Amino acid sequence: MHYRKFGKLDWKVSALGYGIMRMPLLDNKSSEIDEEESINMIRKGIDSGINYIDTAYPYHKGKSEALVAKALKDGYREKVKLATKLPSWLIEQHSDLDKYFNEQLQRLECDSIDFYLLHALNKKYWKKLREVDIFSWLEAKKKNGFIKHVGFSFHDELPLFKNIIDSYDKWDVCQIQYNFMDKDYQAGEEGLNYAASKGLGIIVMEPLKGGQLAFKFPDSVQKVWDKSDHFAGPVERAFSWLWDQEKISVVLSGMSAMEHVIDNVEIAARCSVNRLDDEDRKLYDEAANAYRALSPVPCTTCGYCMPCPFGVDIPRNFDLYNDAVMYGSFEQCREIYKDWFGAESHAEKCTECGDCLPKCPQKIDIPKELNKVQSKLGESD
Repeated sequence: MHYRKFGKLDWKVSALGYGIMRMPLLDNKSSEIDEEESINMIRKGIDSGINYIDTAYPYHKGKSEALVAKALKDGYREKVKLATKLPSWLIEQHSDLDKYFNEQLQRLECDSIDFYLLHALNKKYWKKLREVDIFSWLEAKKKNGFIKHVGFSFHDELPLFKNIIDSYDKWDVCQIQYNFMDKDYQAGEEGLNYAASKGLGIIVMEPLKGGQLAFKFPDSVQKVWDKSDHFAGPVERAFSWLWDQEKISVVLSGMSAMEHVIDNVEIAARCSVNRLDDEDRKLYDEAANAYRALSPVPCTTCGYCMPCPFGVDIPRNFDLYNDAVMYGSFEQCREIYKDWFGAESHAEKCTECGDCLPKCPQKIDIPKELNKVQSKLGESD
């Protein structure tokens, strides 16, 4: 295992971190974790050199933190740094901060948290946290030893990301979605560089884009990769691009089978900064363009079509549909559509009123394409 600089901290983090949100299940229910196998997997990862364990209040329907507590018994707690996250969406008043934090300490069976992150920050959650005086609370928890390092995970646009960083000069880390397909998504490459320039450790989530970059390559993408024989398969290609970048501290993987743990640890041992040469790096841009060429809907997510009078989240529907086609991930995208989209924003809510049509710079026949989204991803499929 390679270990990397973690921002301004005097501690090195394993290149691979363990995200405890996709553990093996019983009866395919997210809240029913196969505890015995999961504990074996987490300990196998730690025994193989992983020293950063990442969980959060809602993972596995609230069961992840308690699982981590069990996995870190028998001396394993002393071998790692533990990260969990404040459920930002549940905070309505200052007293809620202690309420959920104390519950997390009980779940985790510990007296302090090594890394405490404000979870999934966006404009709405950030505004509310500022209103309840989040900074004074963080300072008090740090002063009393309950929290050692603070950070945030992020799901919004670049200007807000920079604003959050500039609003508090004691951030230690930030967590962003980043992979070779998402260089310009949310915080993106520019945000990564900005955070690194401020001394923050960079934690990468979704390195495989929810597993989609681990699927068999489409023929057009495979032709790009055939120009180089450096890497064994899709997972190693995706990880190699990230670990080639010195500013990235740790890459989180939500490993859901023992073979994932073993394979990812082996890949991490092979990958390092500057493993790629300039020709290799160009291939990633070519591969990304080859993927995007497969998109059935030329939506740029500009948002000019919004708001829809009937509540349809038009860009989000097209983004998910495009992903399903590009990566061949229809089954996965159907689950996201069903479980993570609010029903009020589904494509089926489109009445074909045409309000969006003159607003689209790409001249997309939006009602027609939304009908395709529903037929491919909706319950009727």
